[in-house]
Amino acid sequence: MDVKEAIEKRRSYRAFGPVEITDGIIRELATAAQLTASCFNNQPWRLVFVRSKESLAKVHQCLSKNNDWVKNASLIIAAFARKENDCVIKEREYFLFDLGMAVSAVQLRATELGLVAHPIAGFDNEKVRLTLGIPDGNMVIALINVGKKSDDLSALTPQQAEMEADRPPRLPLENIFSVDAYNEKLAIKPAH
Repeated sequence: MDVKEAIEKRRSYRAFGPVEITDGIIRELATAAQLTASCFNNQPWRLVFVRSKESLAKVHQCLSKNNDWVKNASLIIAAFARKENDCVIKEREYFLFDLGMAVSAVQLRATELGLVAHPIAGFDNEKVRLTLGIPDGNMVIALINVGKKSDDLSALTPQQAEMEADRPPRLPLENIFSVDAYNEKLAIKPAH
């Protein structure tokens, strides 16, 4: 699978079936993050791979409403960073951007491995941080839920189940880029 195919196949499915998470899979996903670009090569991202039933159950206690589907993921990756570990150039705090690029690399590698990697923001940052022993001052930006795609939609809300069938609509290309100067078409926001 080439990069273009991985980008096209990547989907944030919620319906998961069980999959064995080996040390090799963890190493592959961590390596994808490790190789990601960052400001001055600071590599501010850190990942905690949660795979034991006991640890997964503890993280499940930190989830927001309507995230019960996460309980079917075989792996949860807590992706976190601290601002002080990366560039701060005037108002630009690069730790957020650099961590986002690392998460994207993890998603693409998971796709290539035949897995689904669905990052979410629906959790209590402080509870996750304390549950996983992540030092103070770090911000857990996303929980990346990893598993095999399943056709069993029973853990999903009706709205979530409906979204599994087709990729959510994307803005037309002309609404996400312009050439040489800003174009008003870029102000259009996607409908949810």
